[in-house]
Amino acid sequence: MIARRATLGLPLLLATPALAQGTFPTRPISLLIPFAAGGPTDMIGRLLAEGMSKELGQPVAAENVTGAGGTIAAARVAQARPDGYTLLLHHIGLASAATLYRRLPFDIQRGLAPLGVVSQTGMTLVARPDFPAADAAAYLAQIRQRGDELNLGHSGLGGSNQLCALLLQHAAGKSVTNVVFRGSAPAMTELMAGRLDITCDQATVTAPFLRDNRIRGYAVTTPQRVPGLELPTTAELGIPLTMSAWHGLYAAGGTPPEVQQRLARAIRAALHEERLKTRFAETFTTVATDSEADPAHHAAFLASEIERLRPLILAAGQFAD
Repeated sequence: MIARRATLGLPLLLATPALAQGTFPTRPISLLIPFAAGGPTDMIGRLLAEGMSKELGQPVAAENVTGAGGTIAAARVAQARPDGYTLLLHHIGLASAATLYRRLPFDIQRGLAPLGVVSQTGMTLVARPDFPAADAAAYLAQIRQRGDELNLGHSGLGGSNQLCALLLQHAAGKSVTNVVFRGSAPAMTELMAGRLDITCDQATVTAPFLRDNRIRGYAVTTPQRVPGLELPTTAELGIPLTMSAWHGLYAAGGTPPEVQQRLARAIRAALHEERLKTRFAETFTTVATDSEADPAHHAAFLASEIERLRPLILAAGQFAD
């Protein structure tokens, strides 16, 4: 009977991914990027894949899987085998998707295993060149006084600039007219032309136009100033608006802890690559610290962001489905 029990248990033992995998990884890894090629998430994902490939000794192949605010790619990873060979890079929009999408085919916190925060990018409060506000206090005053007379551009539900717009209107205590664009580029064009009043977008997007004085800048939304931008922080100014367009890496929920830790070590190694650090600095993107690039920190941070954004999204009453 003892021998029989041992034999019966053997298939279960072999079927356990953590035990069946050998030394992870033994084959190429897929990294899904949920947005189009050429954007900030794509840039971060491809640099990360390159650095992780060196550390892991196996190719990490980046693939753009777009649609539904990044939830198509997220669903593919959540429904993949939990063995660490299918990964997802996503930004703060994943935290908002937990509330914006009421009928997702997976649970964001249970279906995905956070592996580590990768980057932080400050958002900037900006306006058309002739906007009648000398500083951030006057910028907020304009929103409070004029309300829906002002138009604010963003890229649609769940985008980092839409989330920042939501937080901005909450901080001002007043709603404005929201105008949806197909990406940040057309919104910047309208802002420079004076046909759009205000927006809140990533420093990566706005910095070239701020440097050339083609738009007006008022503040950055991160706790620290952004090197290369002569803008105060919202915290310095006493404005209750703190936000980063952060990115994190995920595996399928249920991925063995030792595989998660191996991938987290590869993230940290990639983030120390000089090529990645140089490119991040050029695009006003902050490299995550080693303590941030950790599964436990990332899981807690994701949960806190979901809870922070949920009441604002519910109050706005706009959902993606």
